[in-house]
Amino acid sequence: MMDGEDTERDDALAEPQQTEPATHTVLMRLREMIVTGKIAPDSKLRAEALATLLDVSRTPIRSALAVLSAEGLVNYSVNRGYTVRAVTIGDVFDSLEVRATLEGIAARSAVNLGWEPGALRQSASLVEQGRAILDKGEWSEQVEYDWYELNRQFHRSILVASRNEVLRNAVRMTLIYTILGDAARLCPSIAASVPPRYRQVPPTPPDHIMESQAEHEAAMEAFKREDAEEAQRLMSTHVLATKHRLKAIVIPR
Repeated sequence: MMDGEDTERDDALAEPQQTEPATHTVLMRLREMIVTGKIAPDSKLRAEALATLLDVSRTPIRSALAVLSAEGLVNYSVNRGYTVRAVTIGDVFDSLEVRATLEGIAARSAVNLGWEPGALRQSASLVEQGRAILDKGEWSEQVEYDWYELNRQFHRSILVASRNEVLRNAVRMTLIYTILGDAARLCPSIAASVPPRYRQVPPTPPDHIMESQAEHEAAMEAFKREDAEEAQRLMSTHVLATKHRLKAIVIPR
């Protein structure tokens, strides 16, 4: 099952399978630019300008904007066209709450339906590569990106294994913050309310990454044991841990 997915490494976590490859790439790039603040809230999104910026035709731009509008990252009106929606801290927390439930369901479904052996091995390999990164004891923006990329692929592998297209599309609606780095630093709506000390990149792997890696490993063991209920519980708790950490470091306003 996962073999065919290798050609889509540049997807977001759960892109719809019917989306054209060019739109996959444009969609991920536009989403990242929005959630990291490279395109400011309330900015007008003109297909012609974006096509020039990303060096693509206007067709995948228009398709991507339609998806982003459905996800809630972009607003559309007849008079103004597409504009970037301002994402609030509450939006991020709500998205994590919903995503925790959905990924728990995906984990349970993946076990109940039965992982294909190759897919399970590939997911285990992603977790092992994450551990290898942390065992080096070094951390930087690049190392963080590399670890989060493995994290993205691991979460996505569970969604693929669930064989539930409705669920995968529902998860897309929750991806309103960057998944390739620490949201406390890279998501503007969070970073604006987080003290500077929590936005620094430390020289060694931070505690929350070590805990997240351990949670990946525990979930992987549940998958191997074919324990559907435990896999669901672990994945839901794992996603919610991000919400709890962010809430703990955000300055009330």
